[in-house]
Amino acid sequence: MGMRGRAALLTAAAALVAGIAIAPTTAQAATSQPCDIYAAGGTPCVAAHSTTRALYGTYNGALYQVRRASDNTTRDIGLLSAGGYVDAATQDSFCSGTSCVITIIYDQSGRNNRLTQAPPGGFNGPAAGGYDNLADATAAPITVGGHKAYGVFVAPGTGYRNNNTNGVATGDQPEGMYAIFDGTHYNAGCCFDYGNAERNSRDNGNGTMEAIYFGNIKAWGYGTGNGPWVMADLENGLFSGVNPGYNANDPTANHRFLTAIVKGEPNHWSIRAGNAQSGGLSTHYNGARPNASGYNPMKKEGAIILGIGGDNSNSSAGTFYEGVMTSGYPSDATENSVQANITAAGYAPGSSGNGLLTPGTNISLRATTACCATRYITHSGATVSTAVVTSSSSSTDKSNASWTVRAGLADSACLSFESRNTAGSFLRHQNYQLYLRANDNTALFKSDATFCPQSGRNGQGNSFASQNFSTRYIRHYNNNVYIASNGGSNAFDATALWADDVSWVVTGAWTP
Repeated sequence: MGMRGRAALLTAAAALVAGIAIAPTTAQAATSQPCDIYAAGGTPCVAAHSTTRALYGTYNGALYQVRRASDNTTRDIGLLSAGGYVDAATQDSFCSGTSCVITIIYDQSGRNNRLTQAPPGGFNGPAAGGYDNLADATAAPITVGGHKAYGVFVAPGTGYRNNNTNGVATGDQPEGMYAIFDGTHYNAGCCFDYGNAERNSRDNGNGTMEAIYFGNIKAWGYGTGNGPWVMADLENGLFSGVNPGYNANDPTANHRFLTAIVKGEPNHWSIRAGNAQSGGLSTHYNGARPNASGYNPMKKEGAIILGIGGDNSNSSAGTFYEGVMTSGYPSDATENSVQANITAAGYAPGSSGNGLLTPGTNISLRATTACCATRYITHSGATVSTAVVTSSSSSTDKSNASWTVRAGLADSACLSFESRNTAGSFLRHQNYQLYLRANDNTALFKSDATFCPQSGRNGQGNSFASQNFSTRYIRHYNNNVYIASNGGSNAFDATALWADDVSWVVTGAWTP
């Protein structure tokens, strides 16, 4: 979604040659994957992106590339076997003791429609040169088919794009697309999209986009309940049905793993969705183009975006696991077969690595760095630091170092930490330093007080990424506590001992 009017609201190049599709050139595998199913239905994939598995039964190339902070080298992450699941162990080994970001999401279709760091456009991103941030490579751990995998965790300011694509629909040409998202990770920012967008990263007017949107913004369109909703971003409008604004047939869709579909052809488009772990698809809309000027005929431009709007609007949040775009308008029957393939793939939540990290549990957080392995995160009033706590410490010291785990205030897939002795007050960051503050129920507070657990970066315990600064982790430095990146302009961003300093052993609370 472009943000024309945002201030007031606050917040391929040609058609495919008939019958010809470009496919991977690896040996035939026994399993038919989503793009094989689309091809059999006469609507071949022109882009296929995934960090979790192959989307063709023949594919045996790289899924994505990561870059580590320790020396800025890169590594392609491939598959365990042709047509199979990601080899996440390669990433874990390469990124051990440091941090990694996802630099490229490769296109499995053979058309080289890969996704890379989104450039500035109508809006600038927070990275150098106005580019968007890259996703932390370990921020969305899951399993698929029983194998460890990672999704693309989009925090506000993160985005990927390709403005020079091959074979993606333009003008009023027909196309389809699906994506698998984390249905619990979203916000009301504009705009968490996957699909067709402008080639110049600008808002070029109504009908110049056709992308899947997921979130709960209500500025342009919305459905029933409180959201989130699967909608179509058609530029200057998020549409939940034929009319701008509210459409009753588009329900809240919040499955942990969500299949989201948008497809369009001349004066006809649809929204479909379902649980990516079980069951079939529901059709939320199927009918004429929106009852508003500029959308019939469409003027699609054929770029591909992930995690952002067409003009690089980048205040959104979400998590992406896999998705494709097709040439031609897929039949419902084809999509139903793709959905059956998705549910059989075996998507499941990953483990944070410690059963104590369950909402309602009382815990303490102990440092793992050799200098400081008897120090715990504690508070004195609003000041948060680390301090030595032992069995002989005072009851006050033990209580100050005890926390109650809560579901993340801004993202229920993550966590927040409430003080055991100051009810209603939480760990939150301000100017990158942690404080204990009373929850004021603002969106900013909730984001600042939400942290996403991962396995410890040094192999011990857990590390906790900031929900709204996903490359920054809770770190102790000179006995104070910050959210710190692995390298940066602040002293507490120092690379020395970073992996140790951001790894914490979760124990039972000193004050149960």
